[in-house]
Amino acid sequence: MRLAFSISGHRDSAGAVRAAVAAERAGFDDVWLTEDYFERGAFALAGAVAARTGKVRIGLGVVNPWTRHPALTAMEFATLDELSGGRAVLGLGASNAHWMSDRMGIPFDRPLARTLESVGLIRRLLTGEPVTFAGDFFTVDTRLSFAPVRRDPPIVLGVKGPRAITEGGAVADGLLLSILAGPGYVRWVRSRVGAGAEVSAYVGLAVDDDPARARDRLRPMVAQFLGVHGDHLITRTAGVPADLAAHFRAGWLDGAPRADLVTDDLLDEVAVAGDAAGAARGLARLAEAGLDVAVIRDDPAVDPEQTLAAALSAVTAG
Repeated sequence: MRLAFSISGHRDSAGAVRAAVAAERAGFDDVWLTEDYFERGAFALAGAVAARTGKVRIGLGVVNPWTRHPALTAMEFATLDELSGGRAVLGLGASNAHWMSDRMGIPFDRPLARTLESVGLIRRLLTGEPVTFAGDFFTVDTRLSFAPVRRDPPIVLGVKGPRAITEGGAVADGLLLSILAGPGYVRWVRSRVGAGAEVSAYVGLAVDDDPARARDRLRPMVAQFLGVHGDHLITRTAGVPADLAAHFRAGWLDGAPRADLVTDDLLDEVAVAGDAAGAARGLARLAEAGLDVAVIRDDPAVDPEQTLAAALSAVTAG
């Protein structure tokens, strides 16, 4: 299983670039730039990372087909791929109604269909050939004015639900799974997409000589995202019953995530925490379930070099 590092959009731009350089120096395979609204923009940060690194893959995890037209995404991504010497990975996702409709007034209709249509359109545009296209959501008659360095760069989808996993896995080069994707969920995803697709997932990780202290560091984050997911396949495969999921959801909506409800057993199902040996076992469970790339979540409250060292200590202990 490969290691990647996801750089938080809460970091200032210079700090994000330093974190990427540190990840490359530590031997990580990929760095991912998130684009959670309204934090730092992924394309600008990715360009800065490309200019300061020379080996790591640079992933956008993820951008959406609402705030950027697919033709604009193709233009920006082809530029990033050129700047990085062919090291970029395009991550696409449908976003969510809260950001699109509630915050920006964009109607959030048929998100999966729109995302899948954008994948095909972006692929055609990235060949550099003229594209004439009229679909359900987009109409295009154009081409890029420059030749992309790669005509078929990797496109991965950030998706969660059963239909999105199945249909997205059929058209993308890989999937980028949400935070709290535990072994049960990874195993389910792998059973749907087969052996050929690259499956990556955001992983919350904490390592400490005292395993209890490591778990306590992750408990608030786990409670928050259990609330975000609610009653979902991600939580069900981790053994969270619907009534407990409802409590996590209510706590998140009230601005008071229910960290008190995150037991050690539950935390170990959706995150990796413990001493180095315990964290190694957690990573091994994900690898055995079929995960190809563990994308270690960057906690903006923690020095990134500390998080990178913790991940490497778990790998070494394994």
